[in-house]
Amino acid sequence: MNKDQVKGRVEQAKGKVKETAGKITDNEELEVKGKVQKNVGKGQAGYGDVKEDVKEEIRKH
Repeated sequence: MNKDQVKGRVEQAKGKVKETAGKITDNEELEVKGKVQKNVGKGQAGYGDVKEDVKEEIRKH
């Protein structure tokens, strides 16, 4: 795992916590911020996954 994958998954987890807290407390703003943070984390983790795939392909050749 590279740092983008780790950071992305951490952001996803933090976003999910915020989203859930927003739902529980009926705080729509917190819920939306959590969803955004979760999606940003997914993007970063996806970028990290692609980087790992490219590195693996380079190592094979």
